[in-house]
Amino acid sequence: MVLEIHPEHPEPRKIRRAVEALRAGHAIAYPTDTVYGLGCDILQKRAIENVQRIKGVGPDHPLAFVCADLSGIARWAVVDNRAYRLLRRALPGPYCFILEASPEVPRLLHVRKRTVGIRVPDHAVAQALVRELGHPIVSTSASRGDEPFVDAREIDDAFPGLELVLDGGPGGTVPSTVIDLTGPEPVIVRQGAGDVAPLLG
Repeated sequence: MVLEIHPEHPEPRKIRRAVEALRAGHAIAYPTDTVYGLGCDILQKRAIENVQRIKGVGPDHPLAFVCADLSGIARWAVVDNRAYRLLRRALPGPYCFILEASPEVPRLLHVRKRTVGIRVPDHAVAQALVRELGHPIVSTSASRGDEPFVDAREIDDAFPGLELVLDGGPGGTVPSTVIDLTGPEPVIVRQGAGDVAPLLG
């Protein structure tokens, strides 16, 4: 099902409809400040497995946590003062930061090392979803290989099993920049959207 939603002023009833689907354990697609995401409730194991199945990836494929802001990140990741200062400068924005996972993170989401990817998209729909849900959405890009889908109806066709696709208009084609903060210095894992020079300079 494709549901059109205003990208800057998302209608509350449509956000509630999407969150009802998340709470019921379903997967949805939604717009972000980079590419469309496929997401589910972080607290539901079967929902996470469903997203992996829909995307066609195994349990070793990294998934990001989409948060509404920085206020609750400490529940899911270990954030020292250096990392927090960097996150405050960069977020919300088109970045994913790899941090050490906290004990709260479901074991299913541990990929090799005990790390997690944290996103706070600069997009009203993504932020409204997480605020209404009350905790992060586990998310991965709506893409096949390196090619993200930009049209909501194409996403609906390409990923059977989605309960709902929130159509916020054409999506982006460049994914987030991934920065690893688990070492002594930040490391750019993937250069995507967003300028890293002001962050790392």
